Amino acid sequence: MEKPSRLNGLGGGLLRPGSRTYALNSQVTEPLLGPFQIAIRACFLGFVFGCGVLLSFSQSSWNHFGWYMCSLSLFHYSEYLVTAVNNPKSLSLDSFLLNHSLEYTVAALSSWIEFTLENIFWPELKQITWISAMGLLMVVFGECLRKAAMFTAGSNFNHVVQNEKSETHTLVTSGVYAWFRHPSYVGWFYWSIGTQVMLCNPICGVSYALTVWRFFRDRTEEEEISLIHFFGEEYLEYKKRVPTGLPFIKGVKVEL
Repeated sequence: MEKPSRLNGLGGGLLRPGSRTYALNSQVTEPLLGPFQIAIRACFLGFVFGCGVLLSFSQSSWNHFGWYMCSLSLFHYSEYLVTAVNNPKSLSLDSFLLNHSLEYTVAALSSWIEFTLENIFWPELKQITWISAMGLLMVVFGECLRKAAMFTAGSNFNHVVQNEKSETHTLVTSGVYAWFRHPSYVGWFYWSIGTQVMLCNPICGVSYALTVWRFFRDRTEEEEISLIHFFGEEYLEYKKRVPTGLPFIKGVKVEL
């Protein structure tokens, strides 16, 4: 969604000395700072990915954390890249999803702390390769499904639930949307849990599963209310045919 201009609310009729200079400076610097901020984030994610590759090939109990670093950085970078290709009008720095929410940040920090503590006091737990490999498969599956959903939806995809229908909005029911009503959520669901399986984090693995399930239960209901408002009977028929794809989540209940 388009953000309000930084120049809004400068004060109608109250021109202080220097305010015009500020407006002109902001108009000049914003186009320059935008690409710079994008480059900073992209370079940071590239650095994290590179460190992850090095850790992955290290002969230590941290090599599976290297897999995680690669998966995490690739996820955030590809979110921005696919949005830039599919729906450039909605593109912003937030498209990296690095500042997704406080809860997301706390969850990530918790998983890092758990991995570190368990690696110190119980290093054998972090060297169960077959479990980490299962987690990696979940991550790859989730990432591929989510990106396939974004590409299939095209300009209809947005990181923010839309409450108003635009002229270009269409109901997408083909491709991966013929399998699941919410394939991007299904992908993120298995990706997030897979990261904790990959790290062999039993505590965060369970808490992630419960938290993400609850989040998507509420999110799908919120989104489907808008979709029913947008597309009416067309979406209701689609809802009857195709499951959400998320375990034990059926979406919003409709009473006829």
